[in-house]
Amino acid sequence: MCRSVGRVSVQAVRRRRLEPDARREQILSVAIRLFGAKPYAEVSTTDVARDAGVARGLVNHYFGTKKDLYLEVVRVMLTVPDVALSQLPQGELSERASSIVNWFLDVVSRHSTSWLAATGAGGMADAEVHEVIAEAVDHAASGVLQALGSDDPTPALRAMTRAYVGLAIWTAQEWLQRGVLTRDQVHSLLTVSLLAMVEQVFPQA
Repeated sequence: MCRSVGRVSVQAVRRRRLEPDARREQILSVAIRLFGAKPYAEVSTTDVARDAGVARGLVNHYFGTKKDLYLEVVRVMLTVPDVALSQLPQGELSERASSIVNWFLDVVSRHSTSWLAATGAGGMADAEVHEVIAEAVDHAASGVLQALGSDDPTPALRAMTRAYVGLAIWTAQEWLQRGVLTRDQVHSLLTVSLLAMVEQVFPQA
């Protein structure tokens, strides 16, 4: 019994030492894993709280409802962080394009299960989920344009880049989910397509 109390005490100390931001990230990390492994309907906030080692009320405190938590998971899995853009090389266009695609493929392969669940909306047909996906695609398009040095794109350029992001998502699914394409084939397709869009299509837009 004393040993059990000791373990609880250690866990309590660890919980107290976690800053609010770190605790939120811990919960989100668990949610990403669980929603990636199971359909939306089979995951509860109780499951998330248990695996994160926190009270269920804390999950609700940081994220609200189960649906709100899921929307945040989808947003995180599909949004390109600003720090990733700042780390891209500043060399030739072909080098930047290759780096953008490599970064994308690294991320989706590292979190393939969760990413595939997010891009497929986890089997959840919901307007808010699709709105989050659309916002993430728009944000990704802005990131691509920024990485390519286009600071003030026209609506047409933004639309073309959103279409390219859609191509990237579908192509990655062919690789990760269906196993039809290899990573090298996906990298070649996306890099060449991006360069062709910038060099041949953008000037006409």
